[in-house]
Amino acid sequence: MRLRKYLPLAASLALLPALRPPACGATPRGSASYKGAILMDAASGRVLFEDNADEVSPPASMTKLMTYAVLDDRIRSGALGLQTPITITNADAKVAMLRDSTCVWLKTGEVFPVEELVYAMMIRSANDAAYALARASAGSVPLFVEWMNDKARQLGMTRTTFRSPNGLPPPSRRVADSDLTTPRDFAILSRYLVLHTGVLKYTSVKSRQFGVGRRFPPVQMSNYNHLLGKVAGVDGLKSGVTNAAGFCLTATAARNGRRVIAVVMDSPDWRSLDLKIAQLIEHGFAVEPVAVPPVGAQAQSAGGAAASAPSSAPPANPAVRFSIPGTPR
Repeated sequence: MRLRKYLPLAASLALLPALRPPACGATPRGSASYKGAILMDAASGRVLFEDNADEVSPPASMTKLMTYAVLDDRIRSGALGLQTPITITNADAKVAMLRDSTCVWLKTGEVFPVEELVYAMMIRSANDAAYALARASAGSVPLFVEWMNDKARQLGMTRTTFRSPNGLPPPSRRVADSDLTTPRDFAILSRYLVLHTGVLKYTSVKSRQFGVGRRFPPVQMSNYNHLLGKVAGVDGLKSGVTNAAGFCLTATAARNGRRVIAVVMDSPDWRSLDLKIAQLIEHGFAVEPVAVPPVGAQAQSAGGAAASAPSSAPPANPAVRFSIPGTPR
C-alpha cells in the first residue's frame, strides 16, 4: 500500500531533465514545473543555478521569513524579548477566521510569550500568530509592514514589496495588491537569516505542540517543509501556497561545513516543488566549493549575491531517498 501511495525521490529524480540553464532563445524549463528558481551558496553568495530568478510573483507564507527578520531586529534592540507576553486582541483572533487561513486559533484575551508565537508562525505557518507578533511589535500592523519594506531595501531586495506580515491574499484577490518578490530576493533574505539570526532554531522543528500549559488540549503543529528529516542536512526555511502564488519553498541544507539555499516559486503542486528543491540541493553540494571571504566581508555582503556564473553540471547520482505524500495539505 505504501509503495503505491508514495514515490521515492531518488527514482523520481532520474526522470527529471539534467539541471542546466536553458539554451539561449529556448523556452525556460521552469515553465512547466515552476515560475522561477535559484540556488545559492550561503557562505559566499555565489549563484550556483538560476532560472527566471527575477520573475516577480507572490511568496505566500514565505513572507513570514521577513516577519521573522524584522522581529529579530526588535528583539536585538531590546524593544521586546522572547518571553515578552502578548495579549491576543480581537483583530488577531479574526485572522484565524479568514478564508484559507492556516492558524492556531488564537482567542481574544489569551496570553502567549513571543517565542511561542514564533514557533507557531514558523512551524504551522500560523497567520494569526504572525499578525499578533507584527501588531504587538510595532503597535500597528501597517507600521510593521513599513519596517518589512525598509528591511528589504537594506538587504538589496530590489524587486520586493510587502503588504502583509503573513502572505495572505489581499481582500481584492488581485495579484498586484499582494506581497510580491522574486526567487533571487528571497535567496538574499534567507542568506541574511542563516548567517545573522537564529531562524534555524524554529524552521528546523518538524513538529511541536502549541499552547502547552495554556490550552487543553494544545494544538499539534507539523511543519509544511516536507524535506525536513528526509533530505540530508535540510533545516529550513519556509513554504507557502495560495492560488495566486502556487506552491513555493525556500529551503536550506548544510553538509560537511557547507550550506546551500534553494528557492522555487509557483510550482503546480507539492510533489513537483519538493522534487525540484531536492534536486537543486543535491546539485549545490556536487558543485566544487569556492573560497569563503573573511568573516567581516561576509557580514557586509550578506544581503547580496556574488556575481559568479552559475554552474550547469548536474549531480551524478543524487543520494536522496524519501517519500512525498500524494495528497498534501
